[in-house]
Amino acid sequence: MDYTVLEQIIAEFFGTMVLLIFGAGVVANVVLKGTKGNSSGWIVIAFGWGLGVAIAVYTINYITGAHINPAVTFAQMVNGDIELLTGLGYIAAQVVGAGIGSALVFYAYYPHFKSEEDPGNKLAVFSTGPAIRHTPSNFFSEVIGTFMLLFGIQGIFAAGNGVTGELGPLLVGLLVVVIGLTLGGTSGYAINPARDLGPRIAHFLLPIPGKGSSDWNYSWVPVVGPLVGGALGLLAYKAIYEGAALGTLFIMLAVFVVLQAATFFIKLDGQA
Repeated sequence: MDYTVLEQIIAEFFGTMVLLIFGAGVVANVVLKGTKGNSSGWIVIAFGWGLGVAIAVYTINYITGAHINPAVTFAQMVNGDIELLTGLGYIAAQVVGAGIGSALVFYAYYPHFKSEEDPGNKLAVFSTGPAIRHTPSNFFSEVIGTFMLLFGIQGIFAAGNGVTGELGPLLVGLLVVVIGLTLGGTSGYAINPARDLGPRIAHFLLPIPGKGSSDWNYSWVPVVGPLVGGALGLLAYKAIYEGAALGTLFIMLAVFVVLQAATFFIKLDGQA
C-alpha cells in the first residue's frame, strides 16, 4: 500500500511518541523517588530504551521505514534518499512526537515528580546530560554513538544478511542496547536529536513541581552531534561496502573536523 507524505509524517509523529513513552518511562521508573523500579540501574535503562526502540520501529516500519530519529532522516537526506521537504516534515513530526511522549510520561508519574527533590533527576527523564562536562568529549561521544547506530542499521539490513521485516526492528533495538551499555556512560547517548530536543522543550513548558533549569547551554550537543555522526555512519557504510557516496562522505568528514575543533573553544555551564 502506498502512503501519502502526510500519512508518513503522521506515522513518524506517533512512532517517536511511542519511543519516548517507553524511553522516558524507563528513566522515570529508575530515577524518580518512590517508584517500583527506583535505583534499578543503568542496565534497566539501556534495555528499556532499546526494547522501546524496537517496539516503536515495529509500529510504523511498514509505513516509513521507521526513522523516529532526525539523525536517520538527515543521513538519508544527505545521501539523496529522501526529498528535502519530506525530510523536514519527518523531523518536525519526530520532535513534536517526542515532546508529547515525554509529557505523557510526566503525567503518568506526576506524584513521583512531585515527591522527587532533585531537579536533575526530573530533567534526566526528559533529556540527556553528560556525566562529566567536557565539550569535546561530550560532542564526540554523541558523534561516535550515532555513527555506530547508522553504520549498524545499514549492516543489519544489508541485502546479504537476509534480515526480514519481522526480525530487523528487534535487532535495531538490541543495537541501541549495545550502544547504551558501551558508549552511553559519557553523555547519556541521546543519539537522536528529537529524543532530546522535544522532551527538553516539554520540560521547559510543563508545570513540573520543583523543576530546575532545562540546561539549554548543553542542548546543542545532543542535536548537532547525532546529526553529524548519523550522516557519517551511513555514508561510511556506503563508501566501504558499496563504493558509493565518497564525495559526500569527505564533505561530512570536513564538517565534523571543523565542528570537533570548535568544541575545544566552547565551555559548557559547570565545565572545569
